[in-house]
Amino acid sequence: MSNRTPARRLTPGPDRDKLAADLKKKYDAGASIRALAEETGRSYGGVHRLLQDAGATFRSRGGAPRRTES
Repeated sequence: MSNRTPARRLTPGPDRDKLAADLKKKYDAGASIRALAEETGRSYGGVHRLLQDAGATFRSRGGAPRRTES
């Protein structure tokens, strides 16, 4: 018997749509994909896919802009 946990795959339907909509709402309010992944116990890629399916507009990557030396 394996100690692996079952995959958290959601089949298409109302449960997946509700989760995607909830994640999109939180993402649009400022939550990061990494924070949402940790909160839901899903992978970064899984949350990204759900947000993509929900029609989220992704923010640019963070970090300070690079300084140009003159």
